[in-house]
Amino acid sequence: MSDRNLSEHREDDFAVITLERPDIRNTLSETLLSELGDALRRAGTSDARGVILAAQGPVFSAGHDFRDLNGRDTAAMTELLTHCRKTMTAIQEIPQPVIAQVEGLATAGGCQLVAHCDLAVAGESSAFAVPGGRGGWFCTTPGVPLARAVGRKRALEMLMTGDPIDAATACDWGLVNRVVPDAEVPNATRQLLARATRGSAASKGIGKQAFYEHVDLGMDAAYDLAVGVMAESSQHPDAQESIRAFLARKKRKG
Repeated sequence: MSDRNLSEHREDDFAVITLERPDIRNTLSETLLSELGDALRRAGTSDARGVILAAQGPVFSAGHDFRDLNGRDTAAMTELLTHCRKTMTAIQEIPQPVIAQVEGLATAGGCQLVAHCDLAVAGESSAFAVPGGRGGWFCTTPGVPLARAVGRKRALEMLMTGDPIDAATACDWGLVNRVVPDAEVPNATRQLLARATRGSAASKGIGKQAFYEHVDLGMDAAYDLAVGVMAESSQHPDAQESIRAFLARKKRKG
């Protein structure tokens, strides 16, 4: 077994990051969080047009490694959870679309990881849960992206009951974009990412990062931000080329 908890490779225009600790259910140990954050940032500064986040084994990720948690005081626990937060938010900070390839169970921090991804494809047998509500440690941090993905009532149902939802429900609620037969997950993931990465990579990066800035703002503040971003990005060479190309097509048709 490799000393590393994950692997990185390129598939044409895509960077693929795969969690490779199925023996411990791909739990988010402190070491794995560091490696994942570094891998995401490397992908973010590369010429990859999109990023796939996958995992080996029947569990996408079971969340935090409780061996890392045992015996930590409040200060040490805050440090670990802040580390986790920085890794999770790196998904939305890098310019490329990041898609989760979910094959199996995603619980607690694993569900949080899926909720943070821009897009997600799941197999029919996949399931999602934030089980802290059944025990003594509520899944508060996973609830942050979860509520933004599925809405308050559905997030609170998951958080308070701790019950898993199946892949079809996750799709209906907005946690994942597609549910396909298990064998088709890798291919469906790549097909969706290919559509999400066509066009200008620069424009896509500006648009993604602006989206996460405005999505939780009030309407007026969101429009203030969006108008400024769109006006400024209109001067980018890719935008100017799109305008000229559109006018040329219209002229030919006219």
